[in-house]
Amino acid sequence: MTKLEVVADALRVRRELDADAPLIKVGGGWVSSRVLDEESDRLAVGLASLGSAKGDRVAWMLPNCPEVPELLFAIAKLGLIQVPLNPYLKGEFLAYQLNDCGATVLLTDAAGLRSAAPRLGETGIKHLVLVGEAGGGADVVQYMGFSELKLQSSELPPVQVIPSDTYSILYTSGTTGLPKGCMIPHGYYIGAGRAFSALMKPGDRVFTSFPLFHNGGQVAQLMGTLVNNAAICFETEFSATAFMERAFEEHATLVTGVGAIAMAVLARPVAEGEKDNDLRLAGFAPLTIEKQVEFGRRFNVPVFSSGYGQTECNPITLDPNPPDDKRQTMGRPLPHLDVRIVDDFDNEVPVGTIGELIVRPRHPGTSTIFSGYWGKAEATMAVWRNLWHHTGDYATTDEDGFVTFVDRKNDALRRRGENVSSFELEAAIVAHPSVAEVAVCAAPSALGEDEIKACIVPVAGAELLPVELFGFFKLNVPYFAIPRYVQIRESLPMTAATHRVQKHLLRDEGVTDDCWDFEALGLRVDKAERRS
Repeated sequence: MTKLEVVADALRVRRELDADAPLIKVGGGWVSSRVLDEESDRLAVGLASLGSAKGDRVAWMLPNCPEVPELLFAIAKLGLIQVPLNPYLKGEFLAYQLNDCGATVLLTDAAGLRSAAPRLGETGIKHLVLVGEAGGGADVVQYMGFSELKLQSSELPPVQVIPSDTYSILYTSGTTGLPKGCMIPHGYYIGAGRAFSALMKPGDRVFTSFPLFHNGGQVAQLMGTLVNNAAICFETEFSATAFMERAFEEHATLVTGVGAIAMAVLARPVAEGEKDNDLRLAGFAPLTIEKQVEFGRRFNVPVFSSGYGQTECNPITLDPNPPDDKRQTMGRPLPHLDVRIVDDFDNEVPVGTIGELIVRPRHPGTSTIFSGYWGKAEATMAVWRNLWHHTGDYATTDEDGFVTFVDRKNDALRRRGENVSSFELEAAIVAHPSVAEVAVCAAPSALGEDEIKACIVPVAGAELLPVELFGFFKLNVPYFAIPRYVQIRESLPMTAATHRVQKHLLRDEGVTDDCWDFEALGLRVDKAERRS
């Protein structure tokens, strides 16, 4: 049997195991490993005909569609480097990533072509490939059709690919500046796929709406499925109304998504027969214990949320079945990784003490975490201090080795000499019955350190008043963590793929005219009240 070392091996092994069994569905019908292997071979020949050779970057900007899996394996077979781009990118955001990675080929659909066309002259793109039909305005530049690319008749060129070769440049969401391209080697994909054996079992049918341009879709879902002999259905887009109904139609045994998906599903009316399904497990992270219990009872399925990872290394911790008293944790570190919690000088801190989570592979040569930021040696060295990857996340461990997330290091706040956890403060504020969503961030302070700004999205139809909200804060938040400024908003800026708040945008806004200033309104906590 084929040795499992690089991404293309995962498909070849599956073909040897069950060539004609349903493997993957992305908007069309179910596709077997045999068909996916053959079609990706044809596409690889086409990409080679464009002059693409090992190490060249091929960018693609597509939503979930049947062509994406073919593209992923065609790129892997040629030793090319894929650069998946968020299909919602446009303007400078798109031009920056295309220029940063140095791609010479771009595959996209009509909508992406309309976004890319005005900026292509500023990039190194030499070949444009259109997936699907050309829509209005898609004829503004020359392109080749995806089907035409697959009609080349030459042989697939032999290419040697090893686990340390870069397979992907995955751009981070850029919450603290311009996005950085994480260089992800083939070995990372294989190692992650094996790690997700904690969730995916042979014969599972996975259902998800994770986007395939994102680390979660490619690594956790697709590679986890391939390596663990499961099958997977990717929805082309998420619909709260249809998500669970579609999962039932596909006879899913495992449903996965970010916590916001579970919340959206739970907000829908209960339907008849929801408990009568094929589900074995549901995974949504992050998700509060209360919502895990609610989802589990409603759909008669165990729910887990104990996992943690980032683009640079995913997963780092994982536990699909933690004890009840550990369900609020991120689980325990995976055995192939060395994980520690350290202080600012990289000294390991005692159990229960807050510190930064750092990680490195236990076994040399496995290439199971990212190999650096593309073209950004200084940024790479900044996070690879002392030969450990510094995640930028604060966490604690307990006596049993379970890791609990505390806060993003870059989102940590210091006010009046006290460290304030934005994660903890947001949890306290969202407990207000009229608050639907909240994000807190630093605001300039005349006293040094930080003032705190809370950006709040109210529940539909609810009205928040300064005096009432401040009273709630006094009862539920330590005096030093009470925000000075509050901004009432219709929505928070989110990343499309991970549904993460883009706090850098909120910080950049500063204190706007529509912010309430509790101090200016005379709303303060007197010293005598600080412990009352």
